[in-house]
Amino acid sequence: MPTLRQKQSAFAKLLPRLLDKAHELGFEITLGEAYRSQEEAERLAKLGKGTKNSLHTLKLAIDLNLFKNGKYQASSGSHQPLGEWWEKQSTSEHTCAWGGRFKRADGNHYEIKHP
Repeated sequence: MPTLRQKQSAFAKLLPRLLDKAHELGFEITLGEAYRSQEEAERLAKLGKGTKNSLHTLKLAIDLNLFKNGKYQASSGSHQPLGEWWEKQSTSEHTCAWGGRFKRADGNHYEIKHP
């Protein structure tokens, strides 16, 4: 099983490909949250806006803001083509997950799973 550092490295290596794919799909992008402190994760969890075990705290997740023709794409559905592509980047060493499939959909969230 890969270590946390190895997964962080794989995530960092995949990020440029994720951004390139978003551009290829016709999106403009701004970056959302990548790193989140444990304190911030706990604060957001209490507000019902995240989880205290966020993979952002482990540097294994990023939120992307997508735009088409200058208009922010707020729905999880607008991220679906990119999210499905991201999931296909999984290997035997890591699993890429897209937040659009979460129980509480979070379409702009992209991560590599970690126990």
